[in-house]
Amino acid sequence: MKEKSALTKQEYEDELKRLNVELVKLQEWVKHEGLRVVALFEGRDAAGKGGVIKAIIEGLNPRQARIAALGVPTEKEKTQWYFQRYVAHLPSAGEMVLFDRSWYNRAGVEHVMGFCTEAQYEEFKASVPDFERMLIHSGIILIKYWFSVSDDVEEMRFKERLKNPAKRWKLSPMDMTARTKWVDYSKAKDAMFAFSDTKHSPWYVVDADDKRAARLNTITHLLGQIPYQDLTPPEITIPERQKVKGYKRPPISKQNWIPQVYPVTK
Repeated sequence: MKEKSALTKQEYEDELKRLNVELVKLQEWVKHEGLRVVALFEGRDAAGKGGVIKAIIEGLNPRQARIAALGVPTEKEKTQWYFQRYVAHLPSAGEMVLFDRSWYNRAGVEHVMGFCTEAQYEEFKASVPDFERMLIHSGIILIKYWFSVSDDVEEMRFKERLKNPAKRWKLSPMDMTARTKWVDYSKAKDAMFAFSDTKHSPWYVVDADDKRAARLNTITHLLGQIPYQDLTPPEITIPERQKVKGYKRPPISKQNWIPQVYPVTK
């Protein structure tokens, strides 16, 4: 069964193109005002977080917009204050950082899989609201997204990954184990919302069953969280190119050209 969308491919691409322009305007405003923006993307495996992040960042300037996707903590990092390695990736003035999973790993995979102690989990529960309040009080704009996917759609996406060689690498041994703890992860998410869905830092839930709609809805919501002005520069007159005076290009035969594999000749 192939995943379907309420939006045609053309409808999706047209709207994404329009929203990408608005994202560029937002980024220019963030840069102009020296804002610091952090967006967290959490959710079940195969919920489509990566696709949304890619859709957001695709047209942005990588100098001011970046993805933070941290791997397994090192032995040294395990001895640090839990939030320390995440703090190192927070934005400077004029930057946007998108966390592909975040400090909420402790409330999810670490807690469910036993990678942290019960005392460490309880400490996280007690400290994360204050940590986020501190970030917000420092001037950081913090936006948290949870991608919700139904059982049937998640199952379909997993099976699609098994069949698709380009997506099979996404299925890690951890993903396979997570499937055997589906209810445990659901309970962990409910508990996480109970202590971290606060007035000063709420969770925004995205219906992720329709990938195309989820991407457009998330971008639209993100644009609405930060009031911005259009700083599009006026039309530019391109100056005349410098005239060639005594310059001669070196022979192209002296350069290392890559093979012309495309277009394929028939």
